[in-house]
Amino acid sequence: MSLSVETVQTKPYEGQKPGTSGLRKKVKVFTQPNYTENFVQCILDANGAALAGSTLVVGGDGRYYCKEAAELIVRISAANGVSKLLVGQNGILSTPAVSSLIRHNKALGGIVLTASHNPGGPENDFGIKFNCENGGPAPDAFTNNIYKLSTEIKNYKLVPQLQIDISKVGETSYDIGGKKFVVEVIDAVANYVRHMEEIFDFAKLKDFVSGKSTGKPLKMRIDSMNGVTGSYVREIFLNRLGASEASVVHTTPLPDFGGLHPDPNLTYAKDLVETVAKGDYDIGAAFDGDGDRNMIIGSKAFFVTPSDSLAVIAHYLEAIPYFQKNGVQGFARSMPTASAVDLVGKKLGKEVFEVPTGWKYFGNLMDAGRLCLCGEESFGTGSNHIREKDGIWAVLAWISVMQHTGKGIEDILKQHWSVYGRNYFTRYDYEECELDPCNEMMSTTEKTITSPEFVGRSFSSGGKTYKVREADNFSYTDPVDKSVATKQGLRIVFEDGSRIVMRLSGTGSSGATVRLYIDSYEKENVLGQASVMLKPLIDIALEISQLPKFTGRQAPTVIT
Repeated sequence: MSLSVETVQTKPYEGQKPGTSGLRKKVKVFTQPNYTENFVQCILDANGAALAGSTLVVGGDGRYYCKEAAELIVRISAANGVSKLLVGQNGILSTPAVSSLIRHNKALGGIVLTASHNPGGPENDFGIKFNCENGGPAPDAFTNNIYKLSTEIKNYKLVPQLQIDISKVGETSYDIGGKKFVVEVIDAVANYVRHMEEIFDFAKLKDFVSGKSTGKPLKMRIDSMNGVTGSYVREIFLNRLGASEASVVHTTPLPDFGGLHPDPNLTYAKDLVETVAKGDYDIGAAFDGDGDRNMIIGSKAFFVTPSDSLAVIAHYLEAIPYFQKNGVQGFARSMPTASAVDLVGKKLGKEVFEVPTGWKYFGNLMDAGRLCLCGEESFGTGSNHIREKDGIWAVLAWISVMQHTGKGIEDILKQHWSVYGRNYFTRYDYEECELDPCNEMMSTTEKTITSPEFVGRSFSSGGKTYKVREADNFSYTDPVDKSVATKQGLRIVFEDGSRIVMRLSGTGSSGATVRLYIDSYEKENVLGQASVMLKPLIDIALEISQLPKFTGRQAPTVIT
């Protein structure tokens, strides 16, 4: 039976402009008549002639509205000339798994249904983003085109009679107006696990985790926070590496994440931190909703900053078979991330790149063979095995480093600092602030720091004085394709290398999230308390930006 395509008249919605990583709004926004349909049609149209006969990957983090949106995408894709869809069972795929599947299947791209670390449920957030053929988030030129199309859309196409059960693994073929359309519902975990087995030495890690090679089992606490990583964690850490059932928690993906806020940091992963703080575990780890972010803590909840995590992995890449085989190219970090990895790159003689916030900025460098490891201070770490950050990969990398060195996490960090010095780092998040005052604050602060007399000024607090070396609104020219990204965050760099960075986040669904980053390097005094060491700079940052005045906030929502 041939199914027919229906063209539905529609009108543009305001504000369908993708942020740092796709379009994120409240569920109630996405479920408005034609809202999701419009945006999906614009994603497909932005692919132009390449869409006809193509293969796409579809999946998400399992949050509320994920399954319904996946089924809707199937019907719209069928009407727009797509040849085949690979859909995660029940609409579920981690973001790293989508990237891996795109690359392994040479797909045109993938539609990812996630709002990442934002809360889920009918009253909370949903999101849609497009990953292109290299497996990474679509670049600015592509997302700008999606937005342009969203302001002009007059109709969308779908096949309303197409019935699909995405709860069952298997392949189904349809006749859409005389053309074959295939939907393959796939096991969400299998391809990704095979990929990890190609990167890491699972046999060696299993002996380490079980205690066969050391005489003492590795005590782990892995928290999936009721996000998408649950089934991946169970297959890898329990079934493949032999960890005990007690090693993993919150491994059932839930539409509202069981009331948890799936953001792996010291505030929202409080249960993990308090449990590991008791001293019964060697390593604790948590992941966000879609599985691309991670937090690592050691025994007694010794916190590893994402900046330090990136630097340590860079130093010990030889512990991972993938890099033994493929070599080590350059390193990169987002601009707000502390420059710890720069020091490793310098010692190893590798290129180090500083890019804007957003994983899409790493992709060109990886595709050009100039980058193999990168990270962001927002708990994202990954390598060129895919084009997304990858939470489970990062934990496997850390366990590989522990196995390689025979040391615990705290000792690994202290050894690292003794060689390279320490970048003390903190991030203050002020969430869901009023947008207009925040824009005024950023504009006023930019005028202040870019005035000619600002460079050379000295600021004092807590007995320390900092002299401004440079200040700007960060811009980036891609060394591969020469594309330019401007206004990527306000940056003040002092003569000792310390930095203040301030930007508005592009990953929220409402209002504005102000992020304030403080980075201070110490060569000798490496064992201090970060909050004490950084307080003078924090006070100076609040003075320069007048943040409490503009936001009305006397304290941040989250401190990392």
